[in-house]
Amino acid sequence: VSTSPASQRPAPVPSPAPTGEYHSCFISYSSQDQHFADQLYSDLVAAGVTCWYAPEDMAIGDRIRKTIYTAIGRLDKLLIILSRHSIASDWVEGEVERAFERERQQKETILFPIRLDDDVMQTDQAWASDIRRIRHIGDFTHWNEPTSYQHGLQRLLRDLRVDGNTPNTAEH
Repeated sequence: VSTSPASQRPAPVPSPAPTGEYHSCFISYSSQDQHFADQLYSDLVAAGVTCWYAPEDMAIGDRIRKTIYTAIGRLDKLLIILSRHSIASDWVEGEVERAFERERQQKETILFPIRLDDDVMQTDQAWASDIRRIRHIGDFTHWNEPTSYQHGLQRLLRDLRVDGNTPNTAEH
């Protein structure tokens, strides 16, 4: 038995391999909702969901718009975090328009909306009003309450499953 320091270190634990159990996601949000977005990203990845998340995946020097649109086109779903902040964001609006464009082309549901507040239910922003009228929006309005957050997360994971629980046809 060797007594060198290297032999006494525990073997590295391999990262879990993606299971393909869930649709992959692009996470769209306002930077003002960063705390929630960080938590959601962490929990989705821990559950085995492949996510594209700008703070983790945007490389130094990347052309922002091109990189984002490429990622939206490559991943299965666009998970939009709706809030008063994201509704006011031109970037988020552009990402949603890109998702709607893919839905029209592919005849599949791409946009997965969740909300942090009730602003989307009252806004007169055209793109956000469209989401309100044509989509069920996941409720994370009480995300600061652990039980409520976990309920919303489990429901989101259920609906992101590849096993056929997600709608296949876009109605936009």
